[in-house]
Amino acid sequence: MSESAKTAPSEAKELSLIGKVELRIALAGTDAELKAILKTFLPPLLLKLASEHLNVRNKYVNTSILESSHRMNSSNVVNTDDTDHLLTTSVKLPVAALLLQFRQHPSSLLIRHFDLLYIQQGIQRLPVVKQLKLLPVLVNGISSDTSISASHGAILFNLLLKILPNFSLPERGSQGDRELRGHFDLVLTEDVTFLAFWFGKLLLLTLSGSENATSTKRACPGLSPDEYGFLTLFDKKNTWIPGDNGGLNLTETKITAARFLASGVFTDQERFLPALFSSADSNSRISNVGVDMLKRAAPNVSLEDPTLIKRLFQIYFGDPSSDGPLPVRPALKIHILTLLSKSIIATTFTADVTLLLRDGLTTSEVTNGSRESLVLFSGREASKLRQAAFSFIIWTGRMGSSADLQIIAPPLVHRLREYVEGQGWPNPNDGARSSQDLSLRGLAYQSIGLLAKSSPAELLLEPNLDLLRWLFQSLSEEGSGGDISVSVEEAIGSVLSCFSKVLDRDVENCLRSLLLHHITLDDESPTNRITTPTQVRRSTRFVAVTYANRCLSYSDVVARWIDLLAIGGRPGERDEVVEEGQKGLNPYWYQILNPPEDRASRHRESLSGNRIIQLPDFASMIQYIIPRLTHSSWGSEGVLPTNLSLTKQALDIVRPAITFCRATLITQALESTEEAMRFDVDWERTLDSKVSSNELARSAIKAYLKRSSTEESQEQMKAILLFLIILYNGMIWNHGEGLPRCGDYFVEVCALCSNAMLAHFAPQVLWWRSSIWSNKHDTRTIAAQAFGILASHTAYPPEELRKLSVTLLDRIRTWKSAVGAELNQVHGSILALAFLWGRLRVRARLDALPETDLDAFLLLIFDIFAESKERTLQEATVTAIDQLCLFSVLRPAHIPPKYTTTLLIDKMMEKARSGNEKAILALGHFAMNLEERKLEDSVLDQILGKLYTLHDIRQPEVQFAVGEALSCAATGWGSKSLVSVLDVEESPPALKTCEEALSSVLTKILSHCKSTKPTMRKASAIWLLCVVQFNGHTLCVQDSLRQCQAAFKAFLADRDSLVQETASRGLALVYKKGDKALKDDLVRDLVASFTGTNANLGGSVAEDTELFEPGALPTGEGSVTTYKDIMSLASEVGDPSLVYRFMSLASHDAIWSSRAAFGRFGLDTILSDSSVDGYLAQNPKLYPKLYRYRFDPNSNVQRAMNDIWAAIVKDPATTVEKHFDEIIDDLLRNILGKEWRVRQACCAAIADLVQSSSFEKYEKYLNEIWGKSFKVIDDIKLSVRTAAMALVRVLAGILTRNLETGDSAGQKASSMLQQVIPFLLSSSGLEASAQEVQQYALTTLLDIIKKSSGKHLRPFIPVLVERMLALLSSLEPEAVNYIHLNASKYDLTEEKIDEMRLSSVRGSPMMEAIERCLDHLEEATMTALLPSLENAMRNALGLPSKVSRDIFHDLVLLHADERLL
Repeated sequence: MSESAKTAPSEAKELSLIGKVELRIALAGTDAELKAILKTFLPPLLLKLASEHLNVRNKYVNTSILESSHRMNSSNVVNTDDTDHLLTTSVKLPVAALLLQFRQHPSSLLIRHFDLLYIQQGIQRLPVVKQLKLLPVLVNGISSDTSISASHGAILFNLLLKILPNFSLPERGSQGDRELRGHFDLVLTEDVTFLAFWFGKLLLLTLSGSENATSTKRACPGLSPDEYGFLTLFDKKNTWIPGDNGGLNLTETKITAARFLASGVFTDQERFLPALFSSADSNSRISNVGVDMLKRAAPNVSLEDPTLIKRLFQIYFGDPSSDGPLPVRPALKIHILTLLSKSIIATTFTADVTLLLRDGLTTSEVTNGSRESLVLFSGREASKLRQAAFSFIIWTGRMGSSADLQIIAPPLVHRLREYVEGQGWPNPNDGARSSQDLSLRGLAYQSIGLLAKSSPAELLLEPNLDLLRWLFQSLSEEGSGGDISVSVEEAIGSVLSCFSKVLDRDVENCLRSLLLHHITLDDESPTNRITTPTQVRRSTRFVAVTYANRCLSYSDVVARWIDLLAIGGRPGERDEVVEEGQKGLNPYWYQILNPPEDRASRHRESLSGNRIIQLPDFASMIQYIIPRLTHSSWGSEGVLPTNLSLTKQALDIVRPAITFCRATLITQALESTEEAMRFDVDWERTLDSKVSSNELARSAIKAYLKRSSTEESQEQMKAILLFLIILYNGMIWNHGEGLPRCGDYFVEVCALCSNAMLAHFAPQVLWWRSSIWSNKHDTRTIAAQAFGILASHTAYPPEELRKLSVTLLDRIRTWKSAVGAELNQVHGSILALAFLWGRLRVRARLDALPETDLDAFLLLIFDIFAESKERTLQEATVTAIDQLCLFSVLRPAHIPPKYTTTLLIDKMMEKARSGNEKAILALGHFAMNLEERKLEDSVLDQILGKLYTLHDIRQPEVQFAVGEALSCAATGWGSKSLVSVLDVEESPPALKTCEEALSSVLTKILSHCKSTKPTMRKASAIWLLCVVQFNGHTLCVQDSLRQCQAAFKAFLADRDSLVQETASRGLALVYKKGDKALKDDLVRDLVASFTGTNANLGGSVAEDTELFEPGALPTGEGSVTTYKDIMSLASEVGDPSLVYRFMSLASHDAIWSSRAAFGRFGLDTILSDSSVDGYLAQNPKLYPKLYRYRFDPNSNVQRAMNDIWAAIVKDPATTVEKHFDEIIDDLLRNILGKEWRVRQACCAAIADLVQSSSFEKYEKYLNEIWGKSFKVIDDIKLSVRTAAMALVRVLAGILTRNLETGDSAGQKASSMLQQVIPFLLSSSGLEASAQEVQQYALTTLLDIIKKSSGKHLRPFIPVLVERMLALLSSLEPEAVNYIHLNASKYDLTEEKIDEMRLSSVRGSPMMEAIERCLDHLEEATMTALLPSLENAMRNALGLPSKVSRDIFHDLVLLHADERLL
């Protein structure tokens, strides 16, 4: 049989079947019949579209479809013909079967097309319930359907949008919401991704209003033409026209889509982008949903995901191709930029970042739905977008990697600079002065600074410093206002670090020039200024000096000159500029501002290996600044310019300039020696101390200056001489008025210079009268000393010296008639000749002047000393006698015949008793010249005895003078107190001293140390300190160090803080001078007295022993002060036991006074040294006590202990960890001690200890800590209770923090709860007798329940619920029961009171905690809870407990499910 013969019956059969179906449809008289026919035959009939016979397919299309469509459509029309059926309902189609058939024939587009055609018609006729049942079928496979045919996918998605409004979403976060994804049977991720994608695109959809855009592909911001067509059913006109043949309302559809996206169907990652789109919608109904959705999703979405960030950039920029999506609207761009500004990885997209800034500065949007309609826009939204773009650029500059920033920085900085200049620079144009424009201008400056520092080689460190100059000029001339200048200053500050490295020489020179220009910008004359139409609007001096301090090395002379100009270069300078200049001249602050790693190559190391800072070269500094301070400079011929004329500007600069130059000279002199300077916070005091009293340092400086006077150091010598000249001119400035510190430094340097150095200077300095005869006392004194140093030099012209001597003597002879200025001249003349004769004696040049001049001078000063009543002249004669005695010009044999040694001593003692320190020193220096071999009954013994009588003078300065005088009298020039007195390069006079004098002085002082008289104790402590300090090198003192140590230790318990400080310093000196055995003994004694409970009051107790401060124990008519007062009071009241009680109180006071002295003046150093290799290294028992004393209520003790702790504990964390058990045992042992201050200190110390230690360390002590802390809460003293409450708050805070951290600290939290909850429920907590303890235990317990997770809390729920239900009644205020019993007295009824009590129970924190426990119930917990609940119901007493019991019972029934029941 032929093939055609075989197919003919098949074709005929199929045509016959179609005809039969047509007949059935035609004969159907009712909608029900038609519905039944279509349900059975419509899907199979549609399959004929896939027939292999063309006639069959044509037959179906031309007849069947038309007939069935006509009948279905006609059923929607009411027929008024009585003979026809009245059809009032639409024909229902087998939509589900058609959907199934649609999915089963993916390859037959014709079948799928007609299936969708009938599905579209039929789905609208289904009731809502059946429509909703189709949702799972509709969404499953929608992704693959769209991949086969975009038009089919668009129709399916449109159908989904029509059904979704009818779907009722479960409550967010509910069980139904969590199961919603399973309800839709969404097992394929592709389908969920498809829905999220197209819902997001729907949220971006805006309909084009241009009808003439049909010639081109329509689009909208964020959508491509194809995506736009997909959502509009490929330009179907009625798609988004509400009510027009099934058209949708776009706004309502977006809202529905946004709410659906927020449901459990989607994960946070899937809904993140659609949420972002909806949050930027202009309709608040849509944006509110989007914002909420975004807030919930953001924490679970990583902004460090490269794929997500890349996608955000693509959405932001769109696709430049013709078929790609357009850029999104500015509002969404702003939201995207906000997210990008939180992503570090976003900074790695260098090309996108660069493009983003360009887009932000030239923003555009789509106006008519096509790419050709991109136009620039401005206004508020554009400003916001630019601001967001700048914020992202700033973020990039801060968080971007150096490699990425080096790529993007140059073009971005160039573009930003163009933007600023485009607005008008340095003054913005009139059109760029709005608040938005100015804000953007400021952000542009900030961005330039942040970006420029990331690529310094290209942008900053070029030879001309173009960008830095531009920023400096912007700061100076920017006319936009103060806010913009702050941004410019911030930009300049941002790039500062780029210049703080080692710079290229050309760049460094250019930077110096720039900074000098700006530090003097306001001081330049108009002719020197750059001629521009703008003017200087604000000073750049602060920025200039900051750059000088951070970018130029400390050895840079120009940088230090800039600092000097900042301090005194302009009257009325701002405080911040002056302060920055002072920091620049302070090497300690320079080290703080410039960490070592920034300037490793600009620092060097000392001999000891420590990093030291390099100061400017002294010669270079002098040669640079002197010409700028004066109108003179060092000439080419080398002539010394002695008469320098200071400029007006220099007057305010001289003092900081000479101070810094002096520090530079001394530091340079001490380099490479053991006395090299270390620039710590006290370096200035250290430097002064080295120059004034450090013998080794002075010797090193003298050696350096001596080397500088040789021919090999000509430049250095010239600089030193020029420095002396400027000091000399400053001293004699303004007719002897002088400039501050010039005279002091002049004398100091001259005293250290060698004779060879001064030989170049002394002959040319002849103008002395103006300063010696100045009306200023200090100037006269210092000028007189300088005159003595220089005029006694061999190079000083003899004729000039003789002439001056005669002149000065003649002036002194007028002392009887001199008044006013003439009296000052007599004063200066006496001092000048006294200093001169003393130096001539040392230089062995007494023959330079006639001996008669000396005799006349001595007679004059003795006459004045004995007869004059003028204080000025008396002061001058005392100083003169002191100087003459010091250098052995005035000895007993040289006293004028009409006067005696006794007269001199008595007269000096008269002045000494009035507190005249110079008179006291003069006595000591006079005693140096006695040269007596035996002390007994000698003049020396007489002087020493008189000095001892000065102990009654209460001024400590006087007692230090007495101590120095005793030291000089005992050892002469062997006393270290005279180190700085010898101010010429000569040996001191050779004097014979009494060998037993020092031993006698030391013995006498040690005996006085045991005195009970307060003034004698203070004086002897100071005298002993002076003797040990000035004579500690002698064998006599070395042999008595143990006795000195014992004396000083006894003074630590003294009530006088000065005595304590003196004792501390004395012990430090003894420790320094003793051997290792002595050092260990000292530390052992200190630790014993420190940690013990007994204290020696310092000697025996006599009647006049002061045991308390006056007024400390008032009695009404006076106060108990001395031991005699205690005896009298005990006798009056007839109670002898008062004596012992007061003595115990005094002893206790002495203990704590002693401990307060421990941190002062050296004891911390002793303990620090011992902790390394001494007694403490083998006996660390001090640490527990010391840790506790750091928290002592006494501020002095606390400060002292903190100082000692910082000194001896180099690594606090390691030390505490090592001695943790000993420390906490000591604290827990003493927290309930007898002394309130110990209890208070223990509370504070435990709080600090547990906060700084891991839980594992104190876990075994936790229960004891809680127990004892709750006991101390009920302490009798308020301050102790306060400290205990603070401790409990700390413990509770640690617990709640661990509860809040979740799983990471779960084990730790569980361990804490196992110990804490039983304790809080015990008799020490909620059942404690003290109300404060009960209240705090309850507060802590409620806080634990509130912040605990169910996992941690469940084991304790049964006992917690039972106890809290019972406590509701016991914790009710007693006043409530009273009012309830006496309701009638207050016009109340019992019912009304009960209502109030019920309301209080329902809203109480305890009931809230009980409900919180209920929320954490599980099956196992419920099983354990039932017996506890039964006990609570049985034992409940009182209305609150009964009510709460019933409420809880009802809540259990409401919350429990069938399994629990």
